Amino acid sequence: MKIMRIFAVVLAALMLASCASGPKIQYGDATSVETTTLGFGSTDLQSIAAKLVDDLVTFPPIVQMTSSRRPVVFVDKIKNKTTEHIDTESITDTIQTKLLQSGKFRFVDMTAVRAVQEQMKFQMDSGMVDPSKAAAFGKQTGAEFMLYGNMSSIVKRNSGAQDVYYKFTLKLVNLESGIMEWAGEKEIRKTGEKSFMSL
Repeated sequence: MKIMRIFAVVLAALMLASCASGPKIQYGDATSVETTTLGFGSTDLQSIAAKLVDDLVTFPPIVQMTSSRRPVVFVDKIKNKTTEHIDTESITDTIQTKLLQSGKFRFVDMTAVRAVQEQMKFQMDSGMVDPSKAAAFGKQTGAEFMLYGNMSSIVKRNSGAQDVYYKFTLKLVNLESGIMEWAGEKEIRKTGEKSFMSL
């Protein structure tokens, strides 16, 4: 009986020690190739953003246009035409950040319109802000171009393998003339054996 009690105490101590240590966590390289599943992943996002940003900033008419000024661009939502839940806003955020960091474009952020309106209303109406230093309505810059696009996929499978093809299309249109100034595409094909089928 005494041996059983000692064994129970030791087992409980081991369980407590295991719980206290918690799961093993490691940091990894955010740009390393991710092959966990055939679904859309971080490597796909990074390759799409790198390809399309490079295509846009090196397109001769765009190079000429941005040589002396930084056009203002509005980014519309990317349509997800795949059967997967893909965070397309994350893709456009990455593309927008890279373009902004290129120093060739400026952006109007439509996702912050409500917050901007509330802040300006506060500055104008609260009585807490010096009127001579308050941001005035009607002074914002309108966008000259709109960046928009869509993402589609084709999935093929048989008893032993699966093939996934993604196509991401991005377009830049002049808001005043309606002329499409640039369009770019990035294609991705991923194949895997049955054990990788986790879309």
